[in-house]
Amino acid sequence: MKKRRLLYGMTALVILCACTGKEGKGQGADGENADSLAVVTVKYATGFSVRDSADVRLVDVGRHDHFALVNNDTITVPEGYTKVRVPIQRTICMTALQLSNFTALDAHDVVKGLTGTKNLYNQDILERVKNGQIVKIGMEGNFDTEMVLAANPDVIFISPFKRGGYEPIKETGITLVPHLGYKELDPLGQAEWIKFIGMFIGKEREAQQVFDGIEQRYNELKAKVAALQQQERPTVFSGEMHSGTWHAVGGKNYLAQIFRDAGADYVIHDDETAGENLEFEQMYNLAAKATYWRILNSFQGDFSYEALKASEPRNELFEAFKQKKVIYCNMKKQAYYECSPVEPDVLLKDFVAIFHPELVEKDYQGKYYRLLK
Repeated sequence: MKKRRLLYGMTALVILCACTGKEGKGQGADGENADSLAVVTVKYATGFSVRDSADVRLVDVGRHDHFALVNNDTITVPEGYTKVRVPIQRTICMTALQLSNFTALDAHDVVKGLTGTKNLYNQDILERVKNGQIVKIGMEGNFDTEMVLAANPDVIFISPFKRGGYEPIKETGITLVPHLGYKELDPLGQAEWIKFIGMFIGKEREAQQVFDGIEQRYNELKAKVAALQQQERPTVFSGEMHSGTWHAVGGKNYLAQIFRDAGADYVIHDDETAGENLEFEQMYNLAAKATYWRILNSFQGDFSYEALKASEPRNELFEAFKQKKVIYCNMKKQAYYECSPVEPDVLLKDFVAIFHPELVEKDYQGKYYRLLK
């Protein structure tokens, strides 16, 4: 047992490499018992809280969902709490953000269902779908109940967006557990949901170790940026026009926080929302002279300044376009949503390498974001 715990400690800081396609491993009974109901602390996440006692863990998700995690079915739980026997053996993930937690914890064996595989890159997951170990249950709002039952999950991690469609699943009696990581406004808060998943699959200690590494790397680089004597910080804006509307992340969005921590000022800094829809003229008034322009899309082929201009001729009016300072990530070539939720430290480093290259290694190449050539 001591050797196994030592192994967890030695490997936790490199487990995030699983996002590049490392094969998932099973969980032995000893590993499950070793971590089950280990102490969990929450520092940054606001969407869940944890209270422990000798034989039950009370997990509150948002305002309305309450779960009592137990390792013995005979344990009595408080009124208003849904009992969940842990560690769970089988589950369904609804989003890539949720899946990123299982990948970082080397726990693909627990995942038995997904909504789909579009824009998924992990070869282990794709192989499991191909050989039937993981089933596709349809998209939110149009689930295939038969496939849900075929996955035979102990619980289903849901992401309660507007389309919903969970009523047919509720009728099966399967416990639905909201995963609200997408609502977190702090990059480390979003990453901390790895602890949430760890509690359900019996990998609390491992989740804590992985997160500790993320937190340390993020805060160390953030401190280096904060120590800079900057006379003038670069400015940055984000997004593109789609169907006549520019969806811009708000000043409270986690991405805006990463910009700030990386030493740049986001142009919508005074907005108190997580996102808003703007007309082109509105964005131009805000960002015409901005130093950098961040773009994330799924362009088929090689994205370029010519392609950016072709999509909206007025794009060439931005100073960031003229000075060739567009920061770009193509989701067709990078597993962005599949891995970045548990790699805010990597996202931060990508942006610091552009805003303040003197703070990173000279040969550093961004994993997700680079300047568009």
